[in-house]
Amino acid sequence: MASVFMSPVSVSVSTNPRLQRTPSTSTSMFVSLASSDSQPPSEELYPETTGDRSRKDRRRVVRLAWEKLVRWSRSWRSKTKTDDVLERTNKVVVLGGGSFGTAMAAHVADRKAQLEVHMLVRDPQVCRSINESNFNCKYLPKHKLPENVIATTDAKSALLGADYCLHAVPVQFTSSFLEDIADYVDPCLPFISLSKGLELNTLRMMSQIIPQALRNPRQPFVALSGPSFALELMNKLPTAMVAASRDQRLASATQQLLASSHLRISTSSDVTGVEIAGALKNVLAIAAGIVVGMNLGNNSMAALVAQGCSEIRWLATKMGAKPTTITGLSGTGDIMLTCFVNLSRNRTVGVRLGLGEKLDDVLSSMNQVAEGVSTAGAVIALAQKYNVKMPVLTAVARIIDNELTPKKAVLELMSLPQVEEV
Repeated sequence: MASVFMSPVSVSVSTNPRLQRTPSTSTSMFVSLASSDSQPPSEELYPETTGDRSRKDRRRVVRLAWEKLVRWSRSWRSKTKTDDVLERTNKVVVLGGGSFGTAMAAHVADRKAQLEVHMLVRDPQVCRSINESNFNCKYLPKHKLPENVIATTDAKSALLGADYCLHAVPVQFTSSFLEDIADYVDPCLPFISLSKGLELNTLRMMSQIIPQALRNPRQPFVALSGPSFALELMNKLPTAMVAASRDQRLASATQQLLASSHLRISTSSDVTGVEIAGALKNVLAIAAGIVVGMNLGNNSMAALVAQGCSEIRWLATKMGAKPTTITGLSGTGDIMLTCFVNLSRNRTVGVRLGLGEKLDDVLSSMNQVAEGVSTAGAVIALAQKYNVKMPVLTAVARIIDNELTPKKAVLELMSLPQVEEV
């Protein structure tokens, strides 16, 4: 086992002129030590043991690898010429006053004190709370917002002169909401969508909903997604997300606008992959919650999430997404966060369903939208459209439609034919 781990180290040492040593390599050291006839070298002749030298070799290689990474990072930053997007941005509008919209408003406002961040909210009480005390009394009430966050219920004033728009309205309400304010939206205003899901009746993604609702097929669009709980973003804990756009310059501009010491923004051109992964992970999170609620154990959870990841990949790639997107931040990263952490709204819905509660009771007691509930039916329609079998996500849709109990769903899933993994 040791020789297996050491072989990459010995190769690195032999090919790096800075690390060239005597003909006795780390591999030969392990061979001699592993021999049953060999005796430990005399400490008088060899004060430093072979094992010590091997450890030092490893540490030296690791240290040089890290230093090389740091040099590359510094070189990249010095050579990359980027427009200072943040410097040129004077106003950002956030549509929606929920937890994630609030967290992103606070994040952007923290990036530049002179920046005006206007939140368009529908609740007058939330509006007053933000403007009078710098707190969102309904969402994240314990976190003070920067003073340059301004709330309003007036769409015209919120959108006037905005350089970027962060869209945080739930998917199912987006179309009607945007249709009502379309006259105030500049046709060149970039929309950065924070909403994840599929429109139930039309199966549309946000990249389709927003331009159509605004009657502007050329409305600049970015899908921002990844493993990111609002609470942790507010607490400035390290977070990473993906900005996906078919316009590479817009994706890069979004990166420059949002990236900070605690928020990494990667870019992608795979809008479909990012959006589909973000939508379907919410449905899978409900299934994960059901496993918890029914106390089915860790084996079940691991098997369920692995199967769900495969189902998401099958559908997304049929729709033209890249497999690497599904295994990246906006895919596997977001799936792990939503399925395994109890801060997830969709997972919470699943837990309560697994405990035997009725869906209507669960939803009526929540003050935030669990997108997976609405998305489940749309996912199954898409699966039929693209001829993809999705047993786990289909079971979730049937449970939500009250056509199947969680217990019966588990029995039926476990009774499916034993087939080759794909």
